[in-house]
Amino acid sequence: MPEDLHRHATLVDEHESPRPKTVRARHAASLLVWREAGTTTEILMGMRGSRHRFMPNRLVFPGGAVDRADLSAPCATGLSHRTEAALHRNASAKLARGLGFAAARELLEETGLSLGSPPALDGLEYLARAVTPTDSPIRFNARFFCIHASRVTGTLGGDGELDTPRFHDMTEALALDLAAPTRRMLDQLRTWLSLSEQERDARTHVPVLKDRGWRME
Repeated sequence: MPEDLHRHATLVDEHESPRPKTVRARHAASLLVWREAGTTTEILMGMRGSRHRFMPNRLVFPGGAVDRADLSAPCATGLSHRTEAALHRNASAKLARGLGFAAARELLEETGLSLGSPPALDGLEYLARAVTPTDSPIRFNARFFCIHASRVTGTLGGDGELDTPRFHDMTEALALDLAAPTRRMLDQLRTWLSLSEQERDARTHVPVLKDRGWRME
């Protein structure tokens, strides 16, 4: 390469901005608590405050990152065989159990509702997984569970991380300005609710929202 071209290439390299480092996605769990209300279905959701770095001012389901203690915390009952088998496609047995416990812990902390103390995990159904895009500064590898409201106890309240958690009519919630992953998980729940128990048992793959599109695993 001629010397002047080599010098130009060197200057270009020196002034190029370094590529941003991809943030590792933390394991997380979210829980969709649902109940029948006449002819409609209601979902437990709450608003994240403006102080939050991740999805501020958004209506979301209770959930959060898995803590190290979740991996070994005691549970009254383990995950159902159906849920455990589905989680094992992308998680070890220890992580699968930790994800279930994290879902129960976050539900209690953020809404005041409980799966028991210690929690019973056998009512959790594995709905889908979502991975935050690689260009986000905060990333989660989140598993979304659902459970019927008859399996929870307590009075709505929580630690304040979610503002005014309450049950929302699913159709009305879908008409709001929801974050795309939240809307897509409501769609997944609606599909799951339409299945019979035999069809749920026969599911061989779980939907995964990754790179802003669905795939199956």
